[in-house]
Amino acid sequence: MLTLTRMDGPAMADTMAEIHSTAKGGGDPGRPRVSREKRETVGTITVDNPRMVCRNVNVYYDGDKQAIKNVSVDIGRNEVLAMIGPSGCGKSTFIRCLNRMNDTIEGCRVTGDIILDGVNIHDKGVDVVPLRAQVGMVFQKPNPFPKSIYDNIAYGPRIHGFCRNRSELDEIVETSLKKAGLWEEVKDRMDQPGTGLSGGQQQRLCIARTIAVNPEVILMDEPCSALDPIATSVIEDLIFELRSQYSICIVTHSMQQAARVSQRTAYFHLGDLIEVGPTERIFTNPRHELTQDYITGRFG
Repeated sequence: MLTLTRMDGPAMADTMAEIHSTAKGGGDPGRPRVSREKRETVGTITVDNPRMVCRNVNVYYDGDKQAIKNVSVDIGRNEVLAMIGPSGCGKSTFIRCLNRMNDTIEGCRVTGDIILDGVNIHDKGVDVVPLRAQVGMVFQKPNPFPKSIYDNIAYGPRIHGFCRNRSELDEIVETSLKKAGLWEEVKDRMDQPGTGLSGGQQQRLCIARTIAVNPEVILMDEPCSALDPIATSVIEDLIFELRSQYSICIVTHSMQQAARVSQRTAYFHLGDLIEVGPTERIFTNPRHELTQDYITGRFG
């Protein structure tokens, strides 16, 4: 597994320049790239001891309109998997499959196997409420509840019965806010509305709310797209820290962000998973022509 090292701005710029230079230059001359016409996934879809296993996942809207086409990929423990690709490629649709959020969309049908802890999440006996606690979601736009900061975090543990008394609930709230890097900023105003926080603070509040129900996997659908660069940097540092405790999947339009926070990257194109592999290899030596086209800016 690729070891992630945080980089400052100049180092990141040098790295991205190298990525583009290497990709444009052809990468490994001994390995021809897979043609744009071929849609079978390039790279290794499996990992050792995966947290989730996805096999032959298809998503259809309104009968036969296919948005995801036979996608298979493992999600590793204590890793960040970045999903990249042009708008409309299916990456957000796929990440919503992982906790059955697509169930809320009328006319959406999902086929294939998505296994969490040995159980197919589409089995009839699976309750989506505890599933969405195990596989939490952080959305593109911060969406705190119209409640106090305290009650935003306490809501999940209360409804799931995670605490027996107020003291245990207080501990969960404090621990979750600390993990999200927000405790010191809000500890003296816990009774104030969560909607009164800044955009970056609201997103960290939503991450803390997700952590509070003790998930195994955290899904993030473009969590920084509505944030300024400073708030984005804080969220990225937080993702780096949370990886030691959770599996994280992040959808992002920023290749620089994918390079900074992830260990593996999956490239989607028109519903197909084109390529997956270690992030460094994907960006410096892509094996599929479509991946090379995207990371060198030819489209997307």
